[in-house]
Amino acid sequence: MATLQAARAYALGYSLAEAKSFGLNRAIFYAAAKKGFKIFKKAPPKISLPKEIYKIPEKELQKIEKSFTIEKIGDEMAYCVKMKGKRVFTIGNELQTPEAFKKQIESRFGDKFNEAWKEALQIVKSYDKGVLLSQRYFYGVVYKPRRDELAKKWSEMAK
Repeated sequence: MATLQAARAYALGYSLAEAKSFGLNRAIFYAAAKKGFKIFKKAPPKISLPKEIYKIPEKELQKIEKSFTIEKIGDEMAYCVKMKGKRVFTIGNELQTPEAFKKQIESRFGDKFNEAWKEALQIVKSYDKGVLLSQRYFYGVVYKPRRDELAKKWSEMAK
């Protein structure tokens, strides 16, 4: 899911770093949705990043927290902040950074991630922009029909 979602965002014009952040964010989001979300107050969440985790100077941290917004990709929404001029997606107080994508996703592929990335880009670029902008169509037309096949293929490739 993370790799295809990242390829989707990249194909829609996001930078590679932003696309990887979005891909990891959506994979976490859908995993949480599958398990059932916790119920929160109706007020939008406020971001408060733990500086000890991200090792960000206090002044920069405040600037990042003030940049908290909702980003829309087609009909899908995700929370994000700006760091060094780039969008970094977040769930709760966790940033889905490109480094986190590398650690949690790319590392599973070993040295074969670039092959999987090229295939993911080829897949998403073969679809109309309208499909990529629709949460429902992306899931139903692009992701779901290939999920098991790609998981098996990419797992074998990574061995």
